[in-house]
Amino acid sequence: MRYAMAIDTKKCVGCSDCVVACQLENNVPVGYCRDWIVETTSGTYPELELEFRSERCHHCANAPCVRCCPTGASHIEEGGVVLVTPDLCIGCGACNASCPYDARYPHPDGYVDKCTFCIHKVRKGEQPACVEVCPTNCLYFGDLDDPNSEVSRKIKERKYKRLKTEAGTDPQLYFLI
Repeated sequence: MRYAMAIDTKKCVGCSDCVVACQLENNVPVGYCRDWIVETTSGTYPELELEFRSERCHHCANAPCVRCCPTGASHIEEGGVVLVTPDLCIGCGACNASCPYDARYPHPDGYVDKCTFCIHKVRKGEQPACVEVCPTNCLYFGDLDDPNSEVSRKIKERKYKRLKTEAGTDPQLYFLI
């Protein structure tokens, strides 16, 4: 089992419903977020292209945040989900510094927090909160090892990109293009 998420950049409108759903589902403090919207423009005027991306932790198979954590608070769970155990985290920030995706934030309670793919919901057979609320249905989540899962089918059917693969992280976030 290997969980992954694909984001359809042709369908995302940058509405931030995923961000709000995550904040509510995971009791994220006001002013912080576990996921966010990135807007990029490419091309040369007048032929410009606008892309919205819903970004979060990339749940890397080769996660530098896990390797550098001095307490073992950052770890990889079954399914490849990268998690932080708040009680073990000393808030040193080594994981923040090592993450090429800037996907973590210092929680006001003294530990580092990040996207968990809503693993508490996934274990109950539900989808992550961001996937459930997306009005354009541009987020796909599931097991990459299951060829019949929606996320597996989407990345087989479409061209995609993964960000900063040169870092050797093997990210499990796919952006359909």
